[in-house]
Amino acid sequence: MSVTVRVPAKVNVQLAVGAARPDGFHDLANVFLAVGLYDEVTVTEADELRVTCEGPDAAEVPLDRTNLAARAVLALAERHGLAPAVHVHIAKDIPVAGGMAGGSADGAGALVACDALWGTGASRDELLEICAGLGSDVPFSLVGGAALGTGRGERLTPLEVGGTFHWVFAVADGGLSTPAVYGEFDRLARGREIPGPVASADLLAALAKGDADALAATLTNDLQPAALSLRPSLADTLAAGRAAGAPAGLVSGSGPTTAFLVPDEETGARVAKALLASGTCRAVRVAGSPAAGATVV
Repeated sequence: MSVTVRVPAKVNVQLAVGAARPDGFHDLANVFLAVGLYDEVTVTEADELRVTCEGPDAAEVPLDRTNLAARAVLALAERHGLAPAVHVHIAKDIPVAGGMAGGSADGAGALVACDALWGTGASRDELLEICAGLGSDVPFSLVGGAALGTGRGERLTPLEVGGTFHWVFAVADGGLSTPAVYGEFDRLARGREIPGPVASADLLAALAKGDADALAATLTNDLQPAALSLRPSLADTLAAGRAAGAPAGLVSGSGPTTAFLVPDEETGARVAKALLASGTCRAVRVAGSPAAGATVV
C-alpha cells in the first residue's frame, strides 16, 4: 500500500527578524504565503526506512536520516510505537536550498502520508507539534494558505487572503544555507540594537483585500541584506526582474531564490522571459498563491 501527498512551496511576503536568542534561534514575524509549486511525497510499505528522490537538483537532497521526510517518519512512528518501515519517494519540483521551504514541505508531506498509511488518527494539533519539532517552517508546510508565524516561526495564526497573487521565481545556481544566512545577519547586526519583530498592519491589510499593488509596496525581508552579502549576484537578478516590469521583488526567505510579485499572468510571462534572457538566473518558475497545504492525492 502507498499514499501520496502534495505539498506546496512558500514565499515570505514579510520576514521580520529579531536579535539572536540564547538558544541560537531568532524571534520572527514571518508572514507565509503558500504558492502553487509542489513536491509530491509517496510513502509505501517496505522492509525498512529508505528515501529516494527525483526531479530538479535531486542529487542535492540528502537520502539518509537527516532528511526531514525521514525524520518525520521516525517521529510519528516513535510516538505510536510503530516500525518506521516505509519507502519515502520525493518527486521534487520546489527549488532545493532555495528559501522556499522545499525540505520542510517534504517533512510535512511524509508526516501526513504516514499518518494516512498507518491510520494513526493523529490530531491536527499532534501533527503540528511534530512539525514544530522538525523545523520552524514545517508547520506552515502542513497548513498552507497564509499565516503569520511567530516565535521562531512555528506558532501560526491563519491570515485572510482576499484574492490571487501572481509570482515569478528566479532560481539561482546553487543553494544558500539557512544557518549561514542567519549567521551573516548576526554579523551585519553586530553593535546595533535590533527591534522586536512585528507584522506590518499595511501588509496584512493588503493580503486581506487581495490588493497586489499594496502588497508590492510592503514586501520586506530582513534576511535579504545577509543573503546579498553572501551572494552579491542576487542584486543583478532583483534589478533584472524590476527592469522587466515586476512592481516588486525580494529574496525569498534565506534565498537564493528571488521572488517577483506581478499584477497578472501576462506580466508574469513577460518578466519570466526577460529574467531568463538576462542571464542572472538559471531557471524561472511562475505560480499563483495562496495554495492549499499538505494534501493527500
